[in-house]
Amino acid sequence: MQTKPFRIGTRGSPLALAQAHETRARLMAAHGQPEDMFEIVVLSTKGDRITDRSLALVGGKGLFTEEIEAQLSSGELDFAVHSSKDMPTRLPEGLHLSAFLPREDVRDAFIGRTAPRLAELPHGAVVGSSSLRRQALIRRLRPDLEVVIFRGQVETRLRKLEEGQADATLLAFAGLKRLGMDAVPTELLDPEAFPPAPAQGAICIESRIGDRRMDDLLAAVDHAPTRHAVSCERGFLATLDGSCRTPIAGYAVIDGERIRFRGMILTPDGAHHHDIETEGRIAEAAALGAQAGLAIRRKAGTQFFETWS
Repeated sequence: MQTKPFRIGTRGSPLALAQAHETRARLMAAHGQPEDMFEIVVLSTKGDRITDRSLALVGGKGLFTEEIEAQLSSGELDFAVHSSKDMPTRLPEGLHLSAFLPREDVRDAFIGRTAPRLAELPHGAVVGSSSLRRQALIRRLRPDLEVVIFRGQVETRLRKLEEGQADATLLAFAGLKRLGMDAVPTELLDPEAFPPAPAQGAICIESRIGDRRMDDLLAAVDHAPTRHAVSCERGFLATLDGSCRTPIAGYAVIDGERIRFRGMILTPDGAHHHDIETEGRIAEAAALGAQAGLAIRRKAGTQFFETWS
C-alpha cells in the first residue's frame, strides 16, 4: 500500500498548474484517495526562462520538458503532467505517454484589441504569436498583416496586448477555458480554415516504461478517444518534423470505431500549403497519421521542405 504521496511533476505557469490540479482531482476521484496523497512538484524549465526568442531558435519543444523528464527518469518524480502539444515526438529512453485526460476544445482563440475578428483587422495591423503554425496561417489568410513574436505565459501575452504591443493575438481556447477565461476571446477560429496544432487541447501524463504501479494508477483516468486522436496526430507530426521549426497543423476526430484525420503543412510565409484528409480504424490511429505524413511529403515534393531549413 502506498504510504507516501505520489509526486507529480509540472511547470509552474498558471495553466500548467491548472492542468496538474485537474489531473490530481481526477485521480483522487478515481481511487478514493485524499489530496495529500498527490504532491504537486513545480519545476522551472528552460522554455519558461527563455521568453525573448522563438522556440525554433533555442531548441524546440524539449525546452519545456527537459528538467521534468530528468527527475522522472531518476525516480524523483512518479509521473508528470504536460500539454500534449508541447511534447516532442521522441521522448527520452525509458519514458512514455501513459495516459490522456478528456480533450478540451481544439480551436484557436482570436483576441482582438482593435477589431473583434481576424478578417476585420485593418490593413497593416500587428498580430503577436510565437507559434510558427499560427504565424503561417495568419499570413496565408491575411498577407497584409504584420506578425511579431509573442512569447510568455497566457497572462503575459494578454498584458502585452493590453499595453498596445499588438492589435491582436491568438491562444489555444482550451488553455483559456482551463484558466476560467472563456470570455476573453473575441472570435473562435474555424478549425477547417485555421486548423489547430497536433494534440492541441489534450493533457497527457508521462511516466516510466515498465512501472506497473504507475500504469495501473493512471489507467483509471486515461481517456481512450483522446489517446487515439492524439496518437494519430503525433504520428503525422513525427513523420514530418517533431520540433517547433515547421508550420504543421492536424487534428483527428473519433466516430465510433473510425477515425478521421486532416493535416496541413505550410511554408512559414503562408504563401504555399498542402493538406490531406484520410480515415481508418482507431486501432490503426498512429499508423494512419504516419501514412498521412508520408503522403503529404510526396504531394509537396522535396523543394517545399527545403524552405524550412
